[in-house]
Amino acid sequence: MSDRNATDATKKRLLDHGVALMLQNGYHGTGLADVLSAAKVPKGSFYYYFPSKEEFGAQAIEHYIAPFIQRLGEHLAAPGHGGLEALSDYFRESISELEANDFAGGCLLGNLMGEIGDSSAPAREALKKAVDRYRDLLAKGLARAQAEGAVRQDRDARAIADLLVNGWQGAMLRMKLERSAAPLRAFVDDMLLGYCRA
Repeated sequence: MSDRNATDATKKRLLDHGVALMLQNGYHGTGLADVLSAAKVPKGSFYYYFPSKEEFGAQAIEHYIAPFIQRLGEHLAAPGHGGLEALSDYFRESISELEANDFAGGCLLGNLMGEIGDSSAPAREALKKAVDRYRDLLAKGLARAQAEGAVRQDRDARAIADLLVNGWQGAMLRMKLERSAAPLRAFVDDMLLGYCRA
């Protein structure tokens, strides 16, 4: 393995473990020593990969959202599925994963918005960028569903996507509180397949 590949693999390992620990303990409850220990990276090596804990947090946000963006994109690109069906399939798959993990952690974006979104400029910027990327992809699926006649056309797709992001985050918080998928299922049935449907 080249030095560059080894560096990239180590950085990814730090981000993987950092995301997992922040989901479990929050940003302030996750110490750099814990991340280094979990990733089996020597102490003192952290600053080779990240200039600060704040920058690590910002990169962890980007690292966290990337697979969700990829998965949502794959659902929207799946042949034989309309836009609304693809979105519904994506959210139902996410619900199944959360149930399988016993609702642990919830959503890192929502967790960090509440914990450090108003106190860390790098985190706030990274969170906004991540939410906007996610919202824009939802809007793309909704616009397609509007063109297919499946989603209401009296509201802009981006405005509906913003509403979906807000509703999903609220449902995720209720899920954590109630230790139940019921709020998430209600989101899909009442918001996505109810309010949004043409």
